[in-house]
Amino acid sequence: MNILLIGSGGREHALAWKLAQSPYCDTLYASPGNPGIAAHAACVDLDVTDHEAVIAFARVKGVELVVIGPEAPLVDGLSDSLRAFGIPVFGPSASAARLEGSKGFTKDLCTRANIPTAAYARHADKAAALADLPRFGLPVVIKADGLAAGKGVIIAETADDAEAAIEDMFGGGFGTAGAEVVLEEFMRGEEASFFALTDGRDVVAFGSAQDHKRVGDGDVGPNTGGMGAYSPAPVLTPELEARVMEEIIWPTVKTMAAEGNPYSGVLYAGLMLTAQGPKLIEYNARFGDPECQVLMTRFEGDLVTLLRAIADGQLADTDAPEFSSDTALTVVMAAKGYPGTAEKGGAIHLPKTNAAMIFHAGTALNEGQLVANGGRVLNVTARGRNVTEAQARAYAAVDAVDFPSGFCRRDIGWREVAREAGE
Repeated sequence: MNILLIGSGGREHALAWKLAQSPYCDTLYASPGNPGIAAHAACVDLDVTDHEAVIAFARVKGVELVVIGPEAPLVDGLSDSLRAFGIPVFGPSASAARLEGSKGFTKDLCTRANIPTAAYARHADKAAALADLPRFGLPVVIKADGLAAGKGVIIAETADDAEAAIEDMFGGGFGTAGAEVVLEEFMRGEEASFFALTDGRDVVAFGSAQDHKRVGDGDVGPNTGGMGAYSPAPVLTPELEARVMEEIIWPTVKTMAAEGNPYSGVLYAGLMLTAQGPKLIEYNARFGDPECQVLMTRFEGDLVTLLRAIADGQLADTDAPEFSSDTALTVVMAAKGYPGTAEKGGAIHLPKTNAAMIFHAGTALNEGQLVANGGRVLNVTARGRNVTEAQARAYAAVDAVDFPSGFCRRDIGWREVAREAGE
């Protein structure tokens, strides 16, 4: 079948790489794609905010499956528009994508469905938010309600920092995403990510990962969209995964369906593993980035068959996803200045290697030269028998990349490496 993939980042490169491996993939189109994706797909320049143009392209090219990678088109309702014309889509409706598009919406759903999560309060008024701060203690988590490219979460250690974060959000620091603010109790524990696929009725687990959000080694500095990840996350044991499915994922899917917003696609649950058990931090309505890269590196099934079954509401008729027992680990190489103003245009020379997969996240071609064209630029991904081995292989590949204006964390997977060493 002909497939259209929406997106241009490392997540989409990983999806394109895996989709193109399927014997059921005839022609893969990607919009807008990137130089890495171009090795697997025909890149086309579509304005994904122009739903009519996307629909017209899909109909002319005989597209039988659209895979929407990023969150913005989902929240914008692109999947609804495509489905209205009978075009199968992998990705939730706009009403269901509110699980990511509004943190307040998700917190309210947790209350209704009795899903374990942090105590919270929603505020659309700055004065009310400032007045409510003291009851949360310190540290306190302050979130912009809307989409903020993974950067709208502040963990404030002091009252001054908390007040400054609220001032910044209501002052437009995160655009319209900060028109409403969510205050949250700070949860203690280790974070992990859990993925599930659902067609709105049935659900299957789709692996775990651990992301590294802070920009600096040792988890210091500002939050980013993610500086690296590994999968699986052993800290999320089979027993904990079963609890996540029973206490978080299934109640979400059932409640969304019962309330007239059936969810179809991937549910990415960011979790805090607390002393009381796993609690939901937040949902994403799409594959994580860079978690998708490590999941696709381990996934051993046919991605086209699986995603089309979900689009058709036939998940129950497909085989359970199968993954390699290997660990996959990815290191994000970012442009200097990230997560602030990133330095664009830096030349990149990639090594020829079979030991790692290098997914393009923010690259472009300038007169035939590969250059940086975003904050997160490359995702260098390798597999190994455990995190220690995968980490060593990934960093060996990182060191072979010639990217003078780039940088990376040097400790991706550090918690699990320490555990494997018995520390």
